[in-house]
Amino acid sequence: MVGLSLGEQNFIKGGIAQDLRTDGRKRLTYRPISVETGVIPQASGSARVKLGATDVIASVKAELGKPNPSHPDKGKVYIYVDCSPTAEPTFEGRGGEELSLELSSALQRCLLGGKSGEGAGIDLSSLSIVKGKVCWDLYIDGLVVSSDGNLLDALGAAIKAALSNTAIPKVQVAANASSDEQPEVDVSDEEFLQFDTTGVPVIITLTKVGRHYIVDATTEEESQMSSAISVSINRQGRICGLTKRGGAGLDPSVILDMISVAKHVSEQLINKLDSEIAAAEARDEEDEMDS
Repeated sequence: MVGLSLGEQNFIKGGIAQDLRTDGRKRLTYRPISVETGVIPQASGSARVKLGATDVIASVKAELGKPNPSHPDKGKVYIYVDCSPTAEPTFEGRGGEELSLELSSALQRCLLGGKSGEGAGIDLSSLSIVKGKVCWDLYIDGLVVSSDGNLLDALGAAIKAALSNTAIPKVQVAANASSDEQPEVDVSDEEFLQFDTTGVPVIITLTKVGRHYIVDATTEEESQMSSAISVSINRQGRICGLTKRGGAGLDPSVILDMISVAKHVSEQLINKLDSEIAAAEARDEEDEMDS
């Protein structure tokens, strides 16, 4: 928990009211964002995102699995977040466990849609190999290395970058298997398919402090919030998920206004993130050629 004096609290709130935050940003301005891809060689894909002093890593591991009987034509995605105790003293013990669970479930709501998979930001049908028999399971792990607010958006950005870095092996299915048997599959060591991330959303969290809301809140700013809404929006401007935290209730008209602001901000963030991912991938390729 951030210990702020009354004067510091008023300074933060007053700055937000005047559209001049303590670090000089406007209410709807992000901190500098940087992306590195391929940071964990043994993963199918990985990325590190720094958003100001917030630093997170996401990795993706693809494994063969069996589809759920209720969704025979879809693969499965599991998301888990770990908060390193070195990132924040409050992450030690139960504090870290509770935040890990909160972030994991928020990411699932924002990226995987409802229980039926409808509205999912990650296309689960693209992970199907043989309907009802074989699919890809993606295990997405997030790690909070350093925390200075806006963890959900940073993790969402890292997952999007890690998925764009993910290479899924090509699979050959044996043609002679009967419909009752589990088919034999041959997983290539050399041929890979790039995971399509065009529909994967970014997460925009709008944090309400006083009468105004801000994007990319720092830990100090989050300590003064009444509530926050996180909206996941893809490049097509479609909402893939929505989650709220904080005790104060919000008027429906305010929520609609926040969603429209989030949609506007998402276009800028997606463009910035895509250019950072492309630059990181280009650096990766250069490094590979040099070595």
